[in-house]
Amino acid sequence: MATTDRGGANAAILSIRGITKHFGSLAANQDISLSLHTGEIVALLGENGAGKTTLMNILFGHYRADSGSIEAFGEPLEQHSPEDALQRGIGMVHQHFTLADNLTVLDNIMLGTESLWQPFSRRHAARNRLHQIMVDAGLTVNIDSPVRDLSVGERQRVEILKALYRNVRILILDEPTAVLTPQEVDDLFVLLRSMASRGLAIIIISHKLHEVLAISDRVVVLRGGEVVGTADTATVNRNQLAEMIVGRAVERPSVEARAAGEELLALKAVTVRDRTTRRNSLSNIDLQVRAHEIVGVAGVSGNGQATLASVLSGLCPPDEGDFVLLGDVLNRPSPRMLTSKGLARIPEDRHSQGVISEMSLWENLLLDELGQQPVWRMGLLLDRSTARQQACQLIDEYDVRCHNEEQPVGLLSGGNMQKLILARNLARDPDVILANQPTRGLDEGAISAVHSLLIDARNRGAGILLITEDLDELLRLSDRVVVMHDGHMSESLPGSGLTPRELGLRMSGAFDNNPT
Repeated sequence: MATTDRGGANAAILSIRGITKHFGSLAANQDISLSLHTGEIVALLGENGAGKTTLMNILFGHYRADSGSIEAFGEPLEQHSPEDALQRGIGMVHQHFTLADNLTVLDNIMLGTESLWQPFSRRHAARNRLHQIMVDAGLTVNIDSPVRDLSVGERQRVEILKALYRNVRILILDEPTAVLTPQEVDDLFVLLRSMASRGLAIIIISHKLHEVLAISDRVVVLRGGEVVGTADTATVNRNQLAEMIVGRAVERPSVEARAAGEELLALKAVTVRDRTTRRNSLSNIDLQVRAHEIVGVAGVSGNGQATLASVLSGLCPPDEGDFVLLGDVLNRPSPRMLTSKGLARIPEDRHSQGVISEMSLWENLLLDELGQQPVWRMGLLLDRSTARQQACQLIDEYDVRCHNEEQPVGLLSGGNMQKLILARNLARDPDVILANQPTRGLDEGAISAVHSLLIDARNRGAGILLITEDLDELLRLSDRVVVMHDGHMSESLPGSGLTPRELGLRMSGAFDNNPT
């Protein structure tokens, strides 16, 4: 798996040598070196917390390295800011978009490119230049549209346009496909290949190994803040990459067939209307989840899955129909009521909905019921000693890698943050689990751990509703599958008999009980 060095006429335009960065006693990066060449796409791989984003933040100027050097286009890059990096031709598109929803695409792209002392904005020249960039790069987006009206894939394009508008020659993409649909991923890869063929050098941080194999020329693997392997992509397969990343062979667990039990959760003829458009976000939904089964929900983003999750979380009451949990019809249930009745929620956005970043691990573990022992005296006074003790037990049981239970949750990697959310929810031994995009943005090792936890809960008797845009995950875990399109839900199908192609057709609306 040795990689070739591209020297000679195609000398490196970026050289990172011996970069080391500590946060307190934690070595986030340790003596890292890598290079990048014109027109090359390099994938930077590693587990959550391996140091990938830290390294790229050092390159882009968000962080300062403790030691080491960076050379870009033959000149040293020292003590630089993001503005300096952009001026030197280095741009970065972060995993979480940094766009102003109330501004147009054009305004977002121009933001920060003109002097405050300039007497007037040169919007006409900017518009013409932006149109030319879109033609050259093969990008299409309505530059007069407010960002709030764009799809996730279109917002990704705006972020890339922001970088290209600033004449970047090196583009860093941090988890660029984490929130994209399969169709949007295909479009993005066509775009990236086109830009690379025109000389743009690209570094991609990703956990999706099949995508890495499809798009990159070379891979660099980090583990524990150090480079543990490099390879030309054509010389490795998915299993080899997974083993390089984790340091051991990784196999995702599979679900063994077993008979489903009694009904635990049901939606009966549920309809939800959008308060603004008065259109139906959900239309006459019938859904059943039983004990000992995982029901997968497939669909292109924006077809009602988010509303379905909001209904089942108690955040959006149905306008019509019944919500039944453990045999009881619930009238406008609150999140607290649903939690107390045995429903656990793994939210789609772990950062904004799953944790409070400024609070410690043990405090976050108290956001839902924690274990079996009481942590409240007379329902009023918090038993901090017991709470911390239980937190330490769960941190150990669920392998949440952290300094200690006092650490702010916001300092955890994405995978460890997700395991903390699972610990908080699964420790209660819930009857029903709503798992919404449970492995989005996670590495192979963390994905395997999350899958094992969900399968174990299912085998113990829980009913699980799995909402995911990862078709491999859906087909691997689901006993039954339903498909959503335009607020409608298909009848359920056995998960074992489905293929990605058939699912793709159904995701486009081709199922029998979808009104035309």
